[in-house]
Amino acid sequence: MSDPIFQRERPTRAYILHPDLKAADARRMPQHRLAEAVSLAAALPNIEVAGSEVVRLPKPHAGHLFGTGKLAELKERLDEGEVDLVLVDGPVSPVQQRNLEKEWSVKLLDRTGLILEIFADRARTREGVLQVELAALSYQRTRLVRAWTHLERQRGGLGFVGGPGETQIEADRRAIDDQVIRIKRQLSKVVKTRELHRAARRKVPFPIVALVGYTNAGKSTLFNRMTGADVMAKDMLFATLDPTMRGITLPSGRKVILSDTVGFISDLPHELVAAFRATLEEVLEADLILHVRDIAHPETEEQAADVGEILESLGVDEDVPLLEVWNKIDALSPQMRDALLVQDARRNDIQAVSAITGEGLDALLSAIETRLGEERYDEVLKLPFERGRARAWLHEQNVVRAETETEEGWQLEVNWSSSQRHRFKAL
Repeated sequence: MSDPIFQRERPTRAYILHPDLKAADARRMPQHRLAEAVSLAAALPNIEVAGSEVVRLPKPHAGHLFGTGKLAELKERLDEGEVDLVLVDGPVSPVQQRNLEKEWSVKLLDRTGLILEIFADRARTREGVLQVELAALSYQRTRLVRAWTHLERQRGGLGFVGGPGETQIEADRRAIDDQVIRIKRQLSKVVKTRELHRAARRKVPFPIVALVGYTNAGKSTLFNRMTGADVMAKDMLFATLDPTMRGITLPSGRKVILSDTVGFISDLPHELVAAFRATLEEVLEADLILHVRDIAHPETEEQAADVGEILESLGVDEDVPLLEVWNKIDALSPQMRDALLVQDARRNDIQAVSAITGEGLDALLSAIETRLGEERYDEVLKLPFERGRARAWLHEQNVVRAETETEEGWQLEVNWSSSQRHRFKAL
């Protein structure tokens, strides 16, 4: 996926544009979206940000995105800055991308392409590399119209019906489809291995606590603070991609498994959500979700809404308990910090912490213990004989109070928690 433009000896000079469309998501301020785009660019190696700006767009131009006057104005700015790469923080159609690259004589990436470049650079495990490659191929398949200079010499179809390049585009599309099939086969083997590991963890009666949150909210720093691990943690978007799991001991001596996952972001490309679904299934099987928020960020509420939408799209069960962790209180002013702690004290579903200083960590661990020690209730289950593994799991969890064998299978009286019930449903 990585392009040679990012592998030059000298830094690649990039210019970031955020098109401000009136019809776009009004929850986010254009200047904050631009700042996030600049941070995304900085997350790539060998990138030097030459400039950035918000471009007001009453109406996007079909062929070039920007109007004629703005095109000329931006070209002059790009030439003066000796810009190699333009990053457009938003969707750009294949035709617009081709035309803008030709007009400005630079390489251009839209938001999805930029995030894919970052993921390609960050993925470390075999599964992560395959997932990124699959997402990149899915993205490239829709953009075959651009960059193929040899297509003008090809003609497909019959007579005047076929346009230039149809035959070659179809050949390229088939080549991509063949690669997708190959990667999916490889990925299915890796996913089976992960499922075996997950099945092994189910046999161990340790609850799973998953950290989720907007990228750069401080999940990995918090994970390191709680577990003593050394997961990469930088003030950088998508510093970590691959999930990491470690065991921790709560104040009572109870052991739990803590899982650090990939950070979310607004407008996360659907290709990546689909590709990383197997990885994010760790969240689906969690007994408790810790939603880590950067409470010092000016758009923390909007970021929280984006995370909520992605969790919903993944199919996270509403029965799974969720605890909000308001991180980075050390970055707040004394007045805001005091007001926040008062609000924190009034709600039992919020914990204010600083992953950097460790403040609030003891209270967080106690809150995790309280949540995992949730109310238990009685239920009667009927299992057919072919569900012997599910019956064995219930006994391993020590939730069976009585059992009767019937002609159809077993009838079990269980006393369990909501999280145990959720994990049973996932078997």
